[in-house]
Amino acid sequence: MSRARRIAAEATGTYRTFIRRRTAVFFTFFFPVLLIVIFAGLVRTQSGSGGLFSEPTGYYVPAYLATVVLFTPLSRVGSTVARHREGNRFEKLATTPLTRAEWLAAHTLVNVALIAAASAVLLVALKLTGAEFALSPWLAFFVPVASVVFCGIGAVLGSVADGQDGAIAMSNGVALPLLFLSETFVQPELFPAWFLPVVDLSPLAYFARGVRAATYSGGDVVTNATVLAVLAVVAFAFGAILIPWTE
Repeated sequence: MSRARRIAAEATGTYRTFIRRRTAVFFTFFFPVLLIVIFAGLVRTQSGSGGLFSEPTGYYVPAYLATVVLFTPLSRVGSTVARHREGNRFEKLATTPLTRAEWLAAHTLVNVALIAAASAVLLVALKLTGAEFALSPWLAFFVPVASVVFCGIGAVLGSVADGQDGAIAMSNGVALPLLFLSETFVQPELFPAWFLPVVDLSPLAYFARGVRAATYSGGDVVTNATVLAVLAVVAFAFGAILIPWTE
């Protein structure tokens, strides 16, 4: 069996497992939409008021997309790796031609497809609330590449966590600070000056800056896209290396 067929077979099994879990399907697609209904539909934004949600709704497009791009791969890949460790499934897979990089590639492909579909639902929901932003072709780059970044990080968390519950806790512990400290919901000018270099360490910040530049404010899209692409390669490589294939 060729590498492509091995990846396709693992990806097909992963997708079918996801579809059978109705709770996972619900939260992947409808939780982000619920956030939009609450914040873009009910709370509304008040331009010029200062503080949180003081920008037009279009400014927060990267933030809403980040809820899917960040939480979905971190929790799903992290918990899957931890579950495979607990069930000694990696030891069994190590006896097959499938490699750890191919396994992670298959799970990443499924997550990228699911996140792309959920992101499309989000963008439609945002348009229905009257948000003004451009449907830039760059979205087709930033969403999948950022998904790869956090699939890799999720694999790292699942490899070092103490069980599946630990992986989920670690995923939430990483995702929540990143969501609010990466120029998504909070404008950079609201951070203290000493904290701004810390923001540059967040992969999500480059996603937020790139998407915002492409869809709303204009600016340097290419630099943010390049940094995010490099981070995707590094995160995937580290995630694959740390998977305990022969634990």
